[in-house]
Amino acid sequence: MHIHPLISDSATLANLCARMADADYVCVDTEFMRESTYYPELCLIQIADDKEAAAIDPMAPGIDLKPLLDLLVENHDVLKVVHAGGQDIEIVYNLTGKTPFPLFDTQVAAMALGQGEQIGYSNLVDSWLGIAVDKGARFTDWARRPLDERQIEYAIGDVTHLSKIFPKMLERLRKTGRGVWLDQEMERLGDIANYANDPDLAWKRVRISGRKPEVLGRLKALARWRELEAQAKDLPRGRIVKDETLGDMAGHPPRKQADLARVRGLSATWAGNDIGGRLMAAIEGAQPLSEDELPPRDDRKPGLGKEGSLVADLLKLLLKIRSRDIDVASKLLARTDELEALAAGVRTGLPMLEGWRFDQFGRDALDLVEGRLAFAVIGGKLKMTRTEDAA
Repeated sequence: MHIHPLISDSATLANLCARMADADYVCVDTEFMRESTYYPELCLIQIADDKEAAAIDPMAPGIDLKPLLDLLVENHDVLKVVHAGGQDIEIVYNLTGKTPFPLFDTQVAAMALGQGEQIGYSNLVDSWLGIAVDKGARFTDWARRPLDERQIEYAIGDVTHLSKIFPKMLERLRKTGRGVWLDQEMERLGDIANYANDPDLAWKRVRISGRKPEVLGRLKALARWRELEAQAKDLPRGRIVKDETLGDMAGHPPRKQADLARVRGLSATWAGNDIGGRLMAAIEGAQPLSEDELPPRDDRKPGLGKEGSLVADLLKLLLKIRSRDIDVASKLLARTDELEALAAGVRTGLPMLEGWRFDQFGRDALDLVEGRLAFAVIGGKLKMTRTEDAA
């Protein structure tokens, strides 16, 4: 594989992207910093196909990233391969308003191949290529220039290794017939709703006890205000106001701006400045949440009860057994909230009751809760057995 020197000019980047536009797949990775900003600061982009690889400096003066971004989001003939690519996809979304398509995430694929739910990149490389990844440059300040040769080599390794792993992984998926299992997961990964930080939905990320409509309405207004302030100032949300302080103000709102001086976690200057005024305007304009907006109750298991909770526990045990038997990560088969919903009587809208998940797990899960399946110890091993009085 040909490894290019660091690309820092538009012409070289455009030529690279033109060649890669005819590739079957490209492996993509990014290096970024986000400790002190709302939006991740893109510092380096690595890309490789099966013939060449390069690191691209997005911070180089005057460089035009459009050919690269077009390759990622407009060229639907080239598969984009990532590993645990959520943050890489977020960066592309922030730059384009779109997500890369089509997508293949090797961490998700590893779930279908029995390599755990969140295998790290270095463990993936070791298991597939027998190579120990040098982690010496992982704490690099990627925003600092110049980058030395060792740092660039470390970064490019993320995509050169991936370009060798992907074909091997794809071949194993084809042999096992599990490639189709990943379609829904890849669609979910590429869903732009995962990356659009809608200020009106920001309150859902803040943990708060209780379901009082007026309190949650204030929380919604405050979280929206914080999101807009953080975006405008390009600062982390917590640097504006921490979650705990938002929750406190939602439950015990200050009555006038001067009261902000006594709110723990806020600067006393907010009692008289513009940001404090905008905060108070958010509180004063808050409306109670409608019944449709209210979140599920704390246990998220309406109607489950004690017996239902035991059934949910049995379903979790069944999931462990099934994932062990077919050597697949349990999270790929079903999620905890699905199991609890099934135990509570839900029979529609659950992914595990559709498609391949139903064939591999959902049918047995349904039979268990409806009395057609039971646990048994056979030869010292816990297994499932059909009941004689099937419903």
